Formats: sequence, C-alpha cells, structure tokens
Amino acid sequence: MNDTHVREERAEQLARAAEQLFEAGVMSHSGHANLSARLDGERLLLTPGFVRGLRPGQLATVGFDGEVLEGELQSVSAEIIAMHSAVYRARPRVGAVIHTHSPSATAFAVAHRPLPCRTEPMLRFGQAEDIPVVPWGPRGSDVSVRGIAEVLERRPTTAAVLLANHGLLVFGPDAAATAHLVVAIEESAEAEIAAAAIGGAVDFPPGAQEAVRSAIARVAS
Repeated sequence: MNDTHVREERAEQLARAAEQLFEAGVMSHSGHANLSARLDGERLLLTPGFVRGLRPGQLATVGFDGEVLEGELQSVSAEIIAMHSAVYRARPRVGAVIHTHSPSATAFAVAHRPLPCRTEPMLRFGQAEDIPVVPWGPRGSDVSVRGIAEVLERRPTTAAVLLANHGLLVFGPDAAATAHLVVAIEESAEAEIAAAAIGGAVDFPPGAQEAVRSAIARVAS
C-alpha cells in the first residue's frame, strides 16, 4: 500500500469516526474535539480545527515536531500537535488519538476524580482499569504534554486519560476502535454519576475481565 493510499484510507476512517461521535451524542455543546491518525513513525493526520461535517480532504499532515507538511491547520489545532505526538511516541502500537469534551467524562476531569471501570462496555472496548487524571497545564503547553507522558509511563495499560479541568483523551489501534471507546467511556461516566443518586456504583466481581475476554474469544472462534 503506497503512502497516498494509506493517507486517504486513514483520512476516511477519521471522518467516519468524527461522524460516529456526533451520532452517538457524546460531544459537548460546542462540538469541540480533535482527532488524529498515525501515518508512520514521524507523521500524523490531524483534524484542521473543527470536526462537525469533517471531510477527509480537510485533514492536515503534520510531523511529530509540529511542522505542517500538507494541508492547513487553524491555530486551535496547531496548539495540540504535541499532545497527540506525545501519545504516539509513548505508545508505538497506537494508531489513532481522539480528544473530546464529552460532558460526563469532563465532569470527572473537572472534579480531578479518576473514572472507575464499572461498566462492561469499558471492559470490552479496551479500558479495564480506572482512567487516571493528568494534572492541569495550559492547553498544548510543555507542562500539559509532560504530564500526559508521565501518566502514560506510570500507567502502561491505560487507553485513556482525563485532562484535569479540560476533557478526555483516548487512544487505540485505529480511529473506529478509539471512537467506540470514547462512547463507552462517556456512557460509563453518565452511569457513574446517575448511580451516585441511588447509593453509588459497585465494582465488578473478581475475574470480570477474564470472563469478558473468554466470552469474546468463544464468539470469535
């Protein structure tokens, strides 16, 4: 598969993922988000500064160092290249990164409270542990990016982090899988908040992760 074909395919995947997030109703009132996909070891595709009505041809190719190589970015997106690049550098197997201000997940970020894994969709879509909180730093700043890198180093199996006083950052093997996890996390955050009104959420029993993996394996075989 040549470079052009890879870029076109990943651009299509990102546009579909953005549409999926709106259809699922997990976006904030503003619709703010940014999505990216890895192209290779030093380049990524990035949304241009908006995601509502996104078309594949509107994505920009940028280097991990922040240089715009193809296309155009609004300043609002140029600021967050380092945030996406930090995830790709820390996680070589990650193929896509999505940042949203999903309301219920952002409530946990604003409260500086990790989001527990207490719903089966979170288990199934790749987040079988609490989502940690990254300490606040100005958007796209060295402080924020260092904080993300440090949390990823301490938590090598997490597929998401909460950005304190800001929002949600999720990553996975491709854009579709990452979008599915965003939806699962927002649903879980909603359920956690609702459960607090009726006595509080309850943890899974021991062995839940293994049981879910076994069920998935049986269906796939």
